[in-house]
Amino acid sequence: MKLVSFNYRNLDRIGVINDKFQVVDLALALPLLNDLPTNMIDYIRLGGDGLALARKALETASSSAIIPDDEVVWQPPVPRPGKICGVALNNSASNSRKISAPEHPAFFLKPASCLVGHGQPLVMRSYYGSMHPEPELAMIIGKKARDVDAADALEYIYGYSIFNDITGNEMRAADLFHYQALYAAKDDPNKIEQREQHLSYAGRYKGTDNFGVLGPWLVTRDEVENPDNLAVTCKVSGETVAEDNTCYYNYKVAEILSFISQFQTLNPGDVISCGTAFKPSANRKSIHQANFLVTGGPVEISIEKLGTQCNPIIVEQRTIGKWRLK
Repeated sequence: MKLVSFNYRNLDRIGVINDKFQVVDLALALPLLNDLPTNMIDYIRLGGDGLALARKALETASSSAIIPDDEVVWQPPVPRPGKICGVALNNSASNSRKISAPEHPAFFLKPASCLVGHGQPLVMRSYYGSMHPEPELAMIIGKKARDVDAADALEYIYGYSIFNDITGNEMRAADLFHYQALYAAKDDPNKIEQREQHLSYAGRYKGTDNFGVLGPWLVTRDEVENPDNLAVTCKVSGETVAEDNTCYYNYKVAEILSFISQFQTLNPGDVISCGTAFKPSANRKSIHQANFLVTGGPVEISIEKLGTQCNPIIVEQRTIGKWRLK
């Protein structure tokens, strides 16, 4: 089942996709239900009851509940998740480039304000510098998860979607710290020792507005038998820049969810993006060569069983505002 969030005539709605890939508005299809959730997180909390309502809508919807394609304004299927967790360097294709790395999933957080829906323009400012797409499998959490064993982890997933984890290379480099971090000495906690470290914080280069595309829809877990073996492709301006598969992730979907839940409580509607599928295309083009400032758009990502998201790119030529007092 494919669930969507969308705007229709200036109202935010929830819908389900029928077998003709049309949007069926749940509220219009089920007009007698006064307590139908109006946002996807509350809908996810209904669990199986919510899925039953969606099936009923598909079975009974009249033509008036079908929204014309040209009037659908796509939103992220979960427009305002409590958190978005992105897994860093999870593709085995990157392993040869690692000088040192942890032996567990490393993850960062992106704000909900970065999200854009399928079909909506990605407005990028020239002062952001070089930016490229990162095609990723995303899981949407279905129920509260804390300290979940990997063997049980898939039961906590409500469904899957496509995530474009847009990355600003120049901002990552500009926010790099090479410094002496301070720690309590291992042999004497009353002493302080220095350790040389390199850090770059992800607030700008991962969390800037329009740096996350989720959608076009949420595909429920029952339609994805094995999330660890899904083909992924990415095109920019019509040119394929990645042909990959989730089977090349270092950590499986269940392992990622389990690991994160040992540190942060996951709630219904939370999103975990599992890592970039960036194996170069047959013509050897790479996502790292797809700088939006040069290539423009559209950017298109397809994942097996999940569909295709496509977004135009708009580059605004501007300089950063006067953020200093003097």
